[in-house]
Amino acid sequence: MRLPWLDPRDDNQPFPSPDRALTDPDGLLAAGGSLSPRRLLRAYRLGIFPWYSTGQPILWWSPDPRLVLFPECVNVSRSLRKTLRKGAFAITADTVFEQIITACAGPRDGDPGTWITPEMHRAYCRLHRLGHAHSVEVWRQGKLVGGLYGVAVGRVFFGESMFHWVSDASKVALVALAQQLRRWEFAVIDCQVRTEHLASLGAVDIARPTFLQLLDRYCALPGHDGAWRLDPDLWTDWSLPTPP
Repeated sequence: MRLPWLDPRDDNQPFPSPDRALTDPDGLLAAGGSLSPRRLLRAYRLGIFPWYSTGQPILWWSPDPRLVLFPECVNVSRSLRKTLRKGAFAITADTVFEQIITACAGPRDGDPGTWITPEMHRAYCRLHRLGHAHSVEVWRQGKLVGGLYGVAVGRVFFGESMFHWVSDASKVALVALAQQLRRWEFAVIDCQVRTEHLASLGAVDIARPTFLQLLDRYCALPGHDGAWRLDPDLWTDWSLPTPP
């Protein structure tokens, strides 16, 4: 099968239907195009996301099954609750987006490679300035130690990446995000593909057609516009300190 090619000069060119995605590699749908805000937002609404490495063309994916986290189903383990109640972490949103995406692009476990290319970095910072991309930041003693970022369309949050420099920091970011999105009546957090880390926090696999039905329903609803701020009482149950 020849992979469909998207013209980088034409952001109105439609994506192929997600049901045409390859099964090996799972979910690969198209190549080319651009990372313009228009193209990216259209992709997310269709359950498609970019993922590629330096030296490759832009590659677009829609895997089946899809890993998702329903905000009301986030799993806060006993040990994580204990960590939260120690009061070592503070949490903010949309205060240092560029630092978060830079940290997510950093090397992990001795692997210097990253899929967050300079082009991707610029694209998501642009989405953030337009009010579509958001970050959650975790602090300890005034220093950034973990966080995540993603894209919001309607009442769906499409998670892109997370990082931690101290134990549990990325888990704290995801739990805080889920708690806030539940209050804002968001339907689902897209986690893209399965990892045991995300599964331990309550993420589950659903079939791609079911995921697309969720997007059809909830991406069209009004979301939460502008820069995000977490509710002041969001962390009181865990005795978290006031954010810096």
